[in-house]
Amino acid sequence: MITKLIDIASKAKTLGRKTRIAVASAEDSNTLGAIVRATREGFIRPILLGNANKIKEMLTNQLDLNDCVVIDFPDEIKAAKEAVRMVKSGEADVLMKGLVGTDKFLKAVLDKEKGLLPPKAVMSYTCALELPKHHKLLFISDTAVLTNPDLDQKIAMINYSVEMARRFGIEKPKVALITATEKVGAALPVTYEHAMLCKMAERGQIKNCIMDGPVDVFLACDPSSLEVKGVSSPLNGDADILIFPNLESANSFYKGLMLFAGGELAGLICGTIKPVVVMSRSESENSKYYCLSLACLMAEEK
Repeated sequence: MITKLIDIASKAKTLGRKTRIAVASAEDSNTLGAIVRATREGFIRPILLGNANKIKEMLTNQLDLNDCVVIDFPDEIKAAKEAVRMVKSGEADVLMKGLVGTDKFLKAVLDKEKGLLPPKAVMSYTCALELPKHHKLLFISDTAVLTNPDLDQKIAMINYSVEMARRFGIEKPKVALITATEKVGAALPVTYEHAMLCKMAERGQIKNCIMDGPVDVFLACDPSSLEVKGVSSPLNGDADILIFPNLESANSFYKGLMLFAGGELAGLICGTIKPVVVMSRSESENSKYYCLSLACLMAEEK
C-alpha cells in the first residue's frame, strides 16, 4: 500500500512503460524541473508544447532533447488546444498544464466537441495529502473544481476518490462525509444529504467503500474522539477519504495543513477520459513531480 507521496513515483517506475505527457505551455521552470526528474527516472516520455526556443534553452544541460518531443506553439491557447487534441487522439496519455492560464487551459479541456470530458460526466478534483504527523495519506475532495456540489456530484466525488485510493492499494477505503457535527438536523441541511449518501452506500448504490457521515474531522481521523464523544462509527477514527460539503471548506482545510502543518499533496482532475494535471504556476517543482507521478499511476490500464 502506498503511504507516502514519494511511493507514488516508485510505483510509477514499476509500470513497465513510459507514460506520454503532453504539457501545454511547457516553458515554466518548476514544470520542466518535474518533467526532467521524471524523464531521468525513466517513467515518462514528455511532449512539450510552447515556445520551442525557450523550452530548449531551459533544458540545456538538463535533458537530452532526444528524450523528449518539443513542438513550437508560442500561443498559449493554441498550445492548450493542441495538447488536448493529442491526448484525445491517443498520441499522449496525460495532459499537464504549464505556464498557460488555468481558465484558458480548462476551456480547451471542457470544449464540448474537442475536449476531454464525456457528455454528462462530472469533473471534480481529488488530491492525496501527506502530513508529517499522520500515519498515512488522506484523500480529499473537492478542493478546486466543484463550488457547491449537489448529491449527484458528491456521488461522483466519492467514486473518483475511492478509485484513486484503490489504485494506492486500499481495497475498501473508509469514506468520511465531513461537516461541523455528527448530528443530523435542520441547522446544517447538508447533514441530511450526507445521511442519505450513507444509506445509498449501505444499500450498495455506492460501492467498494465503508462510509459514515455526517462526521467532523475529529471523529473521522482521531479514534480517541469517538470514545470521548461516545460515538460509534465504522470508520473507527481512521478515514482514508474526506469528502467536504463545498469547495470553501475543502480548499481552506488543505491549504491550512499545507501552510501550518508541513503538508504536501498530489492531485488530479477526475472525470476526464485521461488524467489531467492542473496546478498553480506558483506550485513547487516537488509538488508538480508528485502530481505527475500520480497521473502516471491513474493512467495505467485497469
